[in-house]
Amino acid sequence: MWSYRNPVDVRFGPGSFARLADVIAGRRYALVTYGDTFFRGLASRLEKEAGAPVLVIDDIAPNPDIALLEVQTARFAGLVRPPEIIVALGGGSVIDSAKVFAAARGDFAAMDAYLKKRAGAETIAPWPLVAVPTTAGTGSEVTCWGTVWDNAGGVKFSLAHPGLYPEYSIVDPELMIGKPRDLTVQTGLDALSHSLESLWNRSANPVSMAHAIAAARGVLATLPLLVNDLRNVELRGRMARAATLAGFAFSNTKTAIAHSLSYPITLRHGVPHGIACSFSLPMIIRSVAREGGICLEGLQAIFDVEAQEAADQLETFLNGLGVATDYRHYGIDDAEWRDLIALAFDGERGQNFIGRKDALLAVAGGGGRKHMAVA
Repeated sequence: MWSYRNPVDVRFGPGSFARLADVIAGRRYALVTYGDTFFRGLASRLEKEAGAPVLVIDDIAPNPDIALLEVQTARFAGLVRPPEIIVALGGGSVIDSAKVFAAARGDFAAMDAYLKKRAGAETIAPWPLVAVPTTAGTGSEVTCWGTVWDNAGGVKFSLAHPGLYPEYSIVDPELMIGKPRDLTVQTGLDALSHSLESLWNRSANPVSMAHAIAAARGVLATLPLLVNDLRNVELRGRMARAATLAGFAFSNTKTAIAHSLSYPITLRHGVPHGIACSFSLPMIIRSVAREGGICLEGLQAIFDVEAQEAADQLETFLNGLGVATDYRHYGIDDAEWRDLIALAFDGERGQNFIGRKDALLAVAGGGGRKHMAVA
């Protein structure tokens, strides 16, 4: 038996940003975005079409940290009239932050209690969200969870609640034109990881598999072209479509072992999330070579070869983008690498993985065929 559900109303295509005012539909809104010139221009355009927001939060940091989120959430408590909807305009960090604000509704303590499992889902009732991604990777625009980092404590939390599915997602590839190469690679590989992680997953189902296959094939075909043509709106559209489909895939499965492995790598070694959750993918494919079912069916549909050759293909793909697949490149020694793998199986995401610890450890040594620098 299996089930699949995703309630997000997606509006996709070049120029779809113009539909944002329509989906706000006259409601009081708070805008969560970045503070640079590009985003100030978009905010000004939105204000002309939808009226002024009741609050703008534009000091969003990468990998949103819980200490900053608490300070930002307090700004909602000072409003005379609260927003009726939150608009998230930006990358994954913006959308994740907006989900925290929506869940908290100005009361950070209540959200924190839920986040850290001191309280149940019934204790929060999130404000509605509209997500407008400006990068192609996170998939957060069609999921009901977000990532919250505690850098001081050295841990990562996952905020998850059915009320955090965005009401609408507006995916406009024109907003992604000109994003720098490194960011394009990192977000694109995050999308690839989302798609593959939904295959070697205890919650995999035929619908998530179909989305994962289309997403992974899209990333593999498009990303090498896009990195050499960053202003190509057609290629941006193809990557945006792949990232959204990957979001649909893992919106029902969550991620698995690669993401569980990635979190301490980002916290301890400062490796960007999209790289940290993707450089281990060839190793993981080798470890699940004998798994059947949706995992095998999906991998064969993506790579059209057996698992070992698929892993080799993916390693060549990553190296071609300048991404090292050797853990030692990231400052991780052999002992730490094996400890990180063992630790990853204990995490919530690691427990989604259908593979075995001994099988993953058996292919963990050596770190890949090439030792390349990140571009």
